Amino acid sequence: MRIAIFSDIHGNRHALSAVLADIDREVPDRVYCLGDLVGYGAYPNEVIERIRDRGIPTLMGNYDDGVGFDKDECGCAYTDPEMKRLGDRSLMWTREVVPPENKEFLRSLLPSIRFNVGGKEILLVHGSPRRINEYIYEDRPLFSLEHIAKSAEADILVFGHTHLPYVKEVAGVLLVNDGSVGKPKDGDARAGYVMLHIGDEVKVEFRRVPYDVAAAAESIREGGLPAHFAFLLENARG
Repeated sequence: MRIAIFSDIHGNRHALSAVLADIDREVPDRVYCLGDLVGYGAYPNEVIERIRDRGIPTLMGNYDDGVGFDKDECGCAYTDPEMKRLGDRSLMWTREVVPPENKEFLRSLLPSIRFNVGGKEILLVHGSPRRINEYIYEDRPLFSLEHIAKSAEADILVFGHTHLPYVKEVAGVLLVNDGSVGKPKDGDARAGYVMLHIGDEVKVEFRRVPYDVAAAAESIREGGLPAHFAFLLENARG
């Protein structure tokens, strides 16, 4: 079985269109989205409507939570005061442009998805099994990763949130970060997602899809969002 999993679109309709086109060509057995449809990008409503119209099972990301419930913060772990200021501007801008019916959809998104394929228990979350906004970085101390892996009660744990793709086996659990569709932070500006191949063995295929980054960045600058987010998009940095 082949399972396509993507997340962290962040209002980037250009990247989402490219990824969905790639998924359509691949024709996987299942498709899931791990959330963060909105924030930072200029097309939150277009992204919401595309996901909703496709009926893709989707988790609530921390940004979806912030916008859907009209919160004053997005659950992002900003360490730089200037980035927090810019992030707050993005949250307020997104809250203003997303209408009630789309906020209602964001509020309806799932906290997690669990299923079994070929005897493999798979858990999908946005941040971690413990918190929607917990960052599971690859270089986290091993004892901490082991605790998270055991808490998943699964053979495969798939998550997003950090925008940094990787796969790592810890305590018998395969940890998979699916990267980011609309705001990569690993230096590769192409949209990213994963394809799980579940059979006698498990294979994790990281797919990168080119899209019109310049158009997406220009839409941020023209839309009244902080221009710094366009710069980050063009350079695929955090």
